Parts: sequence; structure tokens; C-alpha cells
Amino acid sequence: MHNYDVIVLGAGLAGLSAARDLAAGGADVLVLEARDRVGGRVEQAVLDDGRIVQLGGEVVGRAHTAYLGLVAELGLTLVPSYVAEPGIIARSTPEGISAGDPPHWFGPHDEVCQRRVTQEFVDLARTVDPDDPWSHPEAAALDALSVGQWLRSVGATPEVVRLWEIGQLSLASGSVERTSLLGALRKNAAVPSAGHYDYEDWEGLRVAEGSATVALAMTVELGHRVRTGAAVAAVDVRAGSSGSSGSAGSAASGPGRCTVRLVGGETLTADAVVSALPVGPLRSVAVTGVSEARLASLHAQRQACAAKLAVAYERPFWREQGMNGLSECEDVLGSTWPQGVGLLSALIPPERYGVMLGMPPQARMRELISDIARLYGPEAEQPTAAYLRMWGTDPWTQGYVTQWAPGDVMRVGPLHGTHEPPFYVCGSDQWVAGYMEGAVRTGRATATEVLRHG
Repeated sequence: MHNYDVIVLGAGLAGLSAARDLAAGGADVLVLEARDRVGGRVEQAVLDDGRIVQLGGEVVGRAHTAYLGLVAELGLTLVPSYVAEPGIIARSTPEGISAGDPPHWFGPHDEVCQRRVTQEFVDLARTVDPDDPWSHPEAAALDALSVGQWLRSVGATPEVVRLWEIGQLSLASGSVERTSLLGALRKNAAVPSAGHYDYEDWEGLRVAEGSATVALAMTVELGHRVRTGAAVAAVDVRAGSSGSSGSAGSAASGPGRCTVRLVGGETLTADAVVSALPVGPLRSVAVTGVSEARLASLHAQRQACAAKLAVAYERPFWREQGMNGLSECEDVLGSTWPQGVGLLSALIPPERYGVMLGMPPQARMRELISDIARLYGPEAEQPTAAYLRMWGTDPWTQGYVTQWAPGDVMRVGPLHGTHEPPFYVCGSDQWVAGYMEGAVRTGRATATEVLRHG
């Protein structure tokens, strides 16, 4: 039986980034992917007119240096994202459609209150180390509070709390009432900005060739090292000595320390295993030989149960109304934004995912598109193409970004993002926030650790 230096579980951005660097470091690496495609939560389709529609992750910010560096290495092109679109934001609420700022429910004193509480939040975030939030002297207390509770404790008006709530759900990461204050502060500290969530800092750039092209380009480089249709059932890690010595690229002269069993019963061996699986699917893998504390930390993480809708139109008709395609909604949709000319993306947040699941499947797309039409008019009812990716109930994702509920930062603990050689963990869940940067950052850092440990 062939023994690999490293087996990587999952061919999303994290797994591919790790495998690419491991192969460059001389390791004999194999990537196992359950799906029949690579990319995980990055995926794209090409329309007949050549436009590329992003069905998964799309955008990054200027602080997302690991992702930006990888894009440069792959020879791909970064361009401004939707934040460069002309026009103003729209909001869809039970009272109707409004546009621009301040939101229509604000009274004369709410803007002052919003600026004050935002500054207090930013100032508090500066006291948190994003790599070690547990060292904060008030970590447990901050983690026990929800963002909503904190807002009210500092005198935020109900109108300001509503603005934070509609903004939070537009990101599909969960209500402010179910988001840890420490988790939110840690996220802000990781990508510092003047506001609570600055779109330019977090989402100002995209890959012109499509974000899924990043995954596809790495797969081409890895070639035969990537195996699709290979779902993993169990991993057994043995910490004893393997037959290999020196670098991870050394040829093994004895059985590997780790055994990976596929769902079909096939067994593979390696000197090390890198899990790049989302935390939900990882729970379905029987892992032995890893400490109870490390597994408990991993299993304590949760993902936002969300979905993404991508819709193509002949032209960006919303511009004629002075809109930029960006919206925040209190409908089933949480938000829309333009991903390209005539292309709109939308997110369904966790609090409304159940409403979407309750729709008859044959009516689901029609009802979601009707939310877009409520924003931008009847022309939105006639898309040329539409795609729905239900991440929350997809067995290979089981969610969207990491959702840090009150108490979760302390529950997951300082083992978050750490390794227990020869078992390593990477992925967007293992960074501060579940974005493409987190996948690439942790994937590349994990490869460095594997090569260092040999």
C-alpha cells in the first residue's frame, strides 16, 4: 500500500492552499474531496454571453493579505468589488422600500447615538487581541454578552439596535441577539476599521476571473494529487514514530502514523493528516487518537445556517433608479449586492433559513426573486439565470461562516486554530471570521507547520 507523507481532507480553498504549499515543499500529498468538484464554498458558472456568475464566496478586503498574495502568485487579477458601484443602498422593511442613509426609521437623535455606540465598539475592539481574545481581562464577561445586550447597555436606541440587526443579518452571520460581543470585537480587531463593519475594508476587492478560479488554478497545479468523490468516514491518528525522518518530503520506509478510511471502505495511510473540512461535516468523521480537548474545541464551533442566491439579468436596471444594487432586507433575503454587470447576489440569513425551507421547493426560487422585485421593480421577476446554494443543509458544508454565539469563544477556547501533530486543522472556521482569507491564511500556515514538524 502506498503511504503518503500528508493526506489533506477537503479540496476547498484551505485544503488546496495547504496541499499546494506542501507539494512545493517536497511532500507526497493527496487531497481527498467528497464532492465531484473542487472549491467547497467557492463555485462559479459561465453564462452563454461569457459572464461569470459567482455561486459562492466572492469578495475580500485590502487587509486579507494571505488571499491577495495567493491570487498574485497564481497570476490572477484583482479589481474593485461592488463597493465601487454608483448609487445608493436600498432597504426593504415591512414599512416599505427606502433608499440611502440614514435609514427611514431613524429619528432626529439616532444618528448621533449611532456614531457614539459605533465609536465605543471600535474603541473596545482595540483592547482585544484577535489571536488571543482569551487573554482579555474581561473575556468571559464580554463573551457572555450578546451584541444586542451590549448595545442596550451603552444606551443604544431601539432604532440603532434595529440598524445593527438588519446589517448583521445582511451578512448572514446571525442576529445581534445571538452573537457574542467578544466574537464580534475579535472580528473587528482582526480587520481594524473606523466603523463596525466597513465594506471597503472587508469586501472591497474581487478576482476578475472569478473567485472559484483560484481553487481551479491550484487544482491544475496539483494535478493527480487531488481526488474527488472520496468522502472520508474515519481518521485514526497514532502519535508514535513513523518510518519517515527529516522533512515531510522524505520517503516513508514504514507504515504511516495515520489511517484514513473512506466511506466506501478503502483505507489510506499517511504520516500526517490535515483536516480542511468545515466544522459541521467534520463532526460526521470518526476521529480517534486526537485528544478529547482538541476534539471538544472543534465540535463546539458552529456555522451560520445560511444560503446564497445568484441571479443574472440582461442589464443592471437598478441603476436607472439611482440604486447600486446593495440592500439590507427584513424579508426572507437578508441582502443583495451586485457581483458584476447585470448580476446580483443575495444571502438568506440563519433566522430566515427555516422560512425558506418551508416554501414548496418548486416555489422557492420564485418567492426569493419576488423579494428582489420588491426592491428593484417588476423587471427583476425575469432573470436570465438563477442559482440557489443551500449551504445550511448541504451535507458537505452544513453552514456558511462561523457563528459565534454568546459563550462560544470561551467554549471553543485557546485551542481554536491550533494543531496536534500529526493531526492538523485548517479552514475558514479556524480563523477569526469565516471568509476566503481565513481559508487561505490557515491553509498556508498549516502547510508551514507540517513541513516544520516533518
